[in-house]
Amino acid sequence: MRSVSTRSTARVRARSTRTTSRRARCVEARAEASSKNLEVMRKFSEQYARGSGTYFCMDKSVTAVVIQGLAEHKDTLGSPLCPCRHYDDKEAEVAQGFWNCPCVPMRERKECHCMLFLTDDNDFAGDEQTITMDELIELTEDM
Repeated sequence: MRSVSTRSTARVRARSTRTTSRRARCVEARAEASSKNLEVMRKFSEQYARGSGTYFCMDKSVTAVVIQGLAEHKDTLGSPLCPCRHYDDKEAEVAQGFWNCPCVPMRERKECHCMLFLTDDNDFAGDEQTITMDELIELTEDM
């Protein structure tokens, strides 16, 4: 009886180790995707700001939070859906495309609800069109 119990315990431990290992790989893969998409959205934001003649908010924490939200939506939805709005059905909104960044109001009228892309006449516009990964990480660390 003892050897059967020992074998059962060994199997349970092996299964538990495989499951834990699988979970750890999944968490690691998600973190890698998130980090990759954060960098993708950072670069996109800088490029779009330069191309559209807009600037990031003078409070760079606003910029960092919005870019992080875009990256998270890219991770979960496959598209950088505006993170500053409420949606009843995010997948349907992504498919429609209206609020995918840059959203239609931004492309047509340079109106960014998120305050990520601000025209130079906006009271909250800073004078920068760049943000580093270190700044993004530091400014969103406690979130």
